[in-house]
Amino acid sequence: MVNSKNIKNTHSTSMKEELRTYKRERILEEAGKLFYERGYHKTTLDAIAESLGVTKPFIYSYYKNKTELLTEIYSRVITYSQDCIIEAKSVSDSPRKIIERFVQLFVQLTIREQAVVAVYFQEAANIPEDDRIAISQLKREYDEQLTSLIKDGIDCGEFKVDDPQLAGFAITGMISWVYTWYRPNGRLSLAGICDRMVDYTLQLLGAARN
Repeated sequence: MVNSKNIKNTHSTSMKEELRTYKRERILEEAGKLFYERGYHKTTLDAIAESLGVTKPFIYSYYKNKTELLTEIYSRVITYSQDCIIEAKSVSDSPRKIIERFVQLFVQLTIREQAVVAVYFQEAANIPEDDRIAISQLKREYDEQLTSLIKDGIDCGEFKVDDPQLAGFAITGMISWVYTWYRPNGRLSLAGICDRMVDYTLQLLGAARN
């Protein structure tokens, strides 16, 4: 017989976990926005709390300090980038098609998370050494995944490039830099930027035009 009490308790626990996750995400989102607008050093936990309409002890119940917030932002940016590769791989077995989809997703990520991407590039000096080592390892894993994908394209004849690792660095840098110039009402739409970046990436990889 199904124990309704256990089901109720499980549902209650799940709801609490979802609520806690949501609150952590909101704190992180607001911290990223303020770090972007004011800079890390000029943003206090009091300012983040005030912007959220909560107390500073509320923030302490989810994050130990401001540094932990910054470190989490760095980890998220790389994890989201890895997710772009993983999702792109689900669309096709063709490295070319995977790269095209990856570029679209990565552009969308860079624009959607423009503030935290800016923080990622501007506040690296404020990451503690131990955390910097862990984040660097995550970044290496992402670079290796993208390099491996490019090598697959070379092996099957879809790409012609001498240095797949350097090509991966170039693609990542080209798209990441969108955060510095993208404006919602700019000359190019999101779709237009995606299309241009896909074209430039394929040219860089020596892919034949369809």
